[in-house]
Amino acid sequence: MKPLLLTSFLFLTTLLHGFADTIRMMQYNMMYYTTSVPSGCTISGTYMDEKDENLKKIIDFVLPDVFCVNEIGSQDNYVNRVLNNVMNANGRNYYARCPLTNYSNSSIANMLYYDSRKLAFYNHLYVTTYPRDINAYKMYYKSAELAQGDTAFITFIIAHLKAGNTESDRNARKTQVERLTTKIEQMGIDNYVFSGDFNLYKASEAAYQHLLFYNNTAFRFLDPIDEYGNWNNNNQFANVHTQSTHSSNDGCFSSGGLDDRFDFILVSPTVFYGAQKVKVMPESYYALGQDGQRLNGTILNPANHTLPEEILNAMYNFSDHLPVICSFEISKMTNIHEYKPTYLVHVENPVKNELLIQLYAETDQWFHFEIFSITGQRIDHFSEYFISGNHSLSRKFDVVPSFYFLKITNALNETVVKKLIK
Repeated sequence: MKPLLLTSFLFLTTLLHGFADTIRMMQYNMMYYTTSVPSGCTISGTYMDEKDENLKKIIDFVLPDVFCVNEIGSQDNYVNRVLNNVMNANGRNYYARCPLTNYSNSSIANMLYYDSRKLAFYNHLYVTTYPRDINAYKMYYKSAELAQGDTAFITFIIAHLKAGNTESDRNARKTQVERLTTKIEQMGIDNYVFSGDFNLYKASEAAYQHLLFYNNTAFRFLDPIDEYGNWNNNNQFANVHTQSTHSSNDGCFSSGGLDDRFDFILVSPTVFYGAQKVKVMPESYYALGQDGQRLNGTILNPANHTLPEEILNAMYNFSDHLPVICSFEISKMTNIHEYKPTYLVHVENPVKNELLIQLYAETDQWFHFEIFSITGQRIDHFSEYFISGNHSLSRKFDVVPSFYFLKITNALNETVVKKLIK
């Protein structure tokens, strides 16, 4: 379900932000990057070396700025091995890693690697859930204005939700995401990017419904590509299937071919709309190696022409998942007064139960006021006629705490948007 897109709002968001840079993110289930593999998965003495060589080819090809992973061994030696043998290889020396947790006592964990030339680690939060921790890494962009305190923050959340398709499995996934939304609501409104192997079979699952339709709209998540439906074994969603790269099961790789959308990148409303200097680029979202022709096939068969053969083979031999890639625009705030309509507006933030608006009009004119929620729903609108000069008005603002947007348009179709914080 795609939220209402406001053409004029998005236009003004662009006016308020100056394009600075992009951040490319890759989310990947690494499939047992550890020697603690399940029973039935037979590995050789060169298993980890082979994993490194295959992953190195994929990283060389994509060069992500942010690399979020599942199923890495839950000890520092595995995390450091990827950093030293894969990320900082072939002449690279700028990747860094985030802290590791394993409070859920799992053999596999989550991790985030990042390009330290662009990003810096700020802090780390986690949610202890069964069967694995959910990790949140708050990063900041190394902007040219950093010395003046001007930067963008992004919190990357990584989860590997409970696998399986029983009622118990589905309930466990719901419990995991409920604990997450409770945690981030305590953390406050921010740029959140939530990725991982969610093990979801369809959008009607309670866990996915909770994420997209959480009762506090400021802490909901949105799907940048709006692929809402029954994903499992459905050709309609073949272009977003990410598991499995293999059709047969050898004890390690899952079987059945590509017929599930298990791997996701979701974003908070602030990232979807670009309200806080970070905006998702939906057109950049894709599963690497997926051409929409893989239903129940492998990444190699039928013939795949999306990538060099070497990369396809590396992906086939490395994991039973496809990595998911998405980019984000990092913006630099510009002065609102660079846009000069024939009136000026000031609002008092944070807003309590009454919205106070001060307006200066150069000429006598009508003004139309609209208030939108962060998900794009118009929750109030009214019009006023003002003669030239200064004016003050108040409006009841009895709404739940969140971000809102006030859009003011005059008879000349000059528009100003103000962010409201409740």
